[in-house]
Amino acid sequence: MKKKILFVTDVLDELDLKKDTSVLMMEESLIHGFDIYQCEMNKLYVENKQVKAFAKRITSASIKKIEFEESIESSLKEYSYCFMRKDPPVDENYINTLHLLSLAKEQGVSVFNDPLSIKEFNEKVFALHFSKYIPKTLISSEIKKIEKFFNENGQIIVKPLDGMGGKSIYKLDKMDESEKTILKEITNNETTQIISQEFIKEIYDGDFRVLIIHGKPFIKTLARIPQGNSFKGNLAAGGKGVVKDITEFQHNLASEIGNFLMQKGINFAGIDVIGEYLTEINITSPTCARQILDQSGMNAAKEYIKNL
Repeated sequence: MKKKILFVTDVLDELDLKKDTSVLMMEESLIHGFDIYQCEMNKLYVENKQVKAFAKRITSASIKKIEFEESIESSLKEYSYCFMRKDPPVDENYINTLHLLSLAKEQGVSVFNDPLSIKEFNEKVFALHFSKYIPKTLISSEIKKIEKFFNENGQIIVKPLDGMGGKSIYKLDKMDESEKTILKEITNNETTQIISQEFIKEIYDGDFRVLIIHGKPFIKTLARIPQGNSFKGNLAAGGKGVVKDITEFQHNLASEIGNFLMQKGINFAGIDVIGEYLTEINITSPTCARQILDQSGMNAAKEYIKNL
């Protein structure tokens, strides 16, 4: 009897089949003989004390299309693995889903990444656990503190703690009223903490995504290089992805972080490295595996699925 896998993702119709790492994972799961299913967060529920899902059985997945059968109801205990691959933001619905997946884990389900760890670690704050590798950083909602940080460091980057894809990221070269207006907006009038970091000029050489699979760094990275006048390397913000061999520094950094991640039940992650600075540790729904495969022929999703 085939082992069953459940993927919790965004709505299938909204996934970018040519780029989405979750779709690539589905492809590889089918190739490796798994019976795979998919649902959205709102299709998870608890009935008779059991965590259950109303999930579609995926019969084929590729860059062209995903084919599936009608949804069925089943207990998560029927699945060998459940992958939480819903994109951020980590909002109330996301947290509630993690609560249900944590309960499923207690009931014996192998859930990756570990929902308890996703709840514990904010992706941007997580990097501070490896503080010797991070740029100068401030987390605060107070504009006076951010202004002081700017005066000490010159150019800085400010961004929300729950953002993704380059959204609401600003590079501040001065601190006039227009910049303070931006800060008021993204701090919700100084009620919401944001992260401020010194600007790292090496961003123009690329914001490197290093995948960590079962605690080990993948041999290829994706340098996301800003285009035109932009400072953003994020692919969703117009950056160009170029595959590179992993550097010695990136390998050693990813290996150190990978050991910690495995202790926390996180077996598929992506760290962001600019120059020799760590900026983020992505554990919710790490991406870039498809882009690496397309350019290099090296398949991170295959490495992940075959070693479950």
